Amino acid sequence: MTQGVLYIHSAPRALTPHIEWAASGVLGMPARIRWEDQPVGRGLQRAEMTWRGREDTGARLVSALRGMHEVRFEVTQEATAAVDGARWSCTPELGIHHAATDHAGNIVLTEDHVRGCMERAGSDPRALPRELGIALGAPWDEELEIYRHAGEGVPMRWLHRVS
Repeated sequence: MTQGVLYIHSAPRALTPHIEWAASGVLGMPARIRWEDQPVGRGLQRAEMTWRGREDTGARLVSALRGMHEVRFEVTQEATAAVDGARWSCTPELGIHHAATDHAGNIVLTEDHVRGCMERAGSDPRALPRELGIALGAPWDEELEIYRHAGEGVPMRWLHRVS
């Protein structure tokens, strides 16, 4: 078992019941999410929901939400003794970014990932920082940052999956 957080940074009000339905399907229980206005955009909602479940729960939440193209969201999943932690970030413009995380929540790049960045950068000294930034999710962080700050101080509700 593991746990994590589903952050809905922005969603059109009309999609909120669909998001709840998708999360409920993954968690196997009703996900009654407390929605708040997202001050960054008119008609947008935001919410945060903590969850507990199997080690595939984070990936299953992302899969359930990925077809909702107007939704900006992130899913975090804590590391366990058996699996690395993970963070998925999704924006309509960039799609989904996935990264492994350590026990402190830091993104971890594998040796093969770093080598791939070096290979794509070639001999261009400016390309390596760009490639590493993409691997670390910098474009997603830049796009989501304004939405994250708008949600500071919002209370979270824990949902537990029954196994």
